[in-house]
Amino acid sequence: MNAVEQYIAQFPENVQRIMLKIRTVILNEVPDAEEKISYGMPGYYLNKKPLVYFAGYKNHIGFYATPNGHEKFAEKLSVYKQGKGSVQFPLDKEIPYDLILEIVKFKKESSFI
Repeated sequence: MNAVEQYIAQFPENVQRIMLKIRTVILNEVPDAEEKISYGMPGYYLNKKPLVYFAGYKNHIGFYATPNGHEKFAEKLSVYKQGKGSVQFPLDKEIPYDLILEIVKFKKESSFI
């Protein structure tokens, strides 16, 4: 079990399922991304540049696509609670996997710029 799998395994099963699906979305889109624990959470890097991070919490999944991922998708993310460089996807609502995929695609394309 790698470090990201260990991180995910510490959460309740319902949260694990969500995090595993987010992980799959990311790795399916960017199969050559470097996956590691960074800042205490799963992080994904391409060309030595950060793509996205996510983290599990009691009531939400934190998603981090700083700096330009949040700016580019500000309108779509506006329905979610946000902090500086973060967005919270509540566990009691449907997780926007399609939006996560859009953000990952954008970050992947911008990592080559």
